[in-house]
Amino acid sequence: MAKRDNQILEILTSQGKVEVAHLSQLLGVSEVTVRKDLDTLQAKGLVQRVHGFAQLANPNDVGGRLAYHYEEKRLIACKAAELVPDGHTIMLESGSCCALLARELADHSNGVTIVTNSAFIANYVRDSSRVTCVLLGGTYQRDSQVMVGPLVHTCAQEFYVDRLFIGADGWIENVGFTNADQMRADAVRSMAGSAAEVVVLTESEKFGQRGAIPMRLPGKRTSVITDGRISDERRQSLERSGVVVCVTGTEASTHC
Repeated sequence: MAKRDNQILEILTSQGKVEVAHLSQLLGVSEVTVRKDLDTLQAKGLVQRVHGFAQLANPNDVGGRLAYHYEEKRLIACKAAELVPDGHTIMLESGSCCALLARELADHSNGVTIVTNSAFIANYVRDSSRVTCVLLGGTYQRDSQVMVGPLVHTCAQEFYVDRLFIGADGWIENVGFTNADQMRADAVRSMAGSAAEVVVLTESEKFGQRGAIPMRLPGKRTSVITDGRISDERRQSLERSGVVVCVTGTEASTHC
């Protein structure tokens, strides 16, 4: 994504709804140029244009969440893609970092199969012939665009993969990664049963937050890829819990 696109997303994240004319002034480019940039971002589901204004897409929708800390999430996704050799099959749970991983694989890998419970991800990579997407069945959650319920468990049992990539809504020491939604947490547990390793993709700020629902993945080999703003305290807490920590981004060297 172009640097100016990232600037637009950061402005909209901090200010909310912004006039196109004001965006033009902030960026130092013409309104015509800003409208073209907004058209590109809107086509990706990241922003909405409304009567001379621009705003982020629905924050409850995966497309809307993609815009928040986009560059951090993109770097996390790129690092995660290094763990997926051509020709392999992986599982992907719903989440903005997971969606960007799917996009990275769709653009640059060959012969990767993505097994997912996310209708958003399946649609997000539908234009690519580089990946094959298998959508697990279940009950459809409208806002998150994800399949949940007992049918996810039944379908996931038909696969076994090296890695399941998931997002997280928070972390609690001595409890582990958490989710804000019971049904989505259940889906993660079902998919984790069909994977040798779980890789959590999340921004470092999530380690200061708490979801109400523990993921409960005891005994499962777990690693996390996050950005360089993770504190030493959080990192040590994760490592004490047996989680392998990989840090990437512009503010720190990468460690794996």
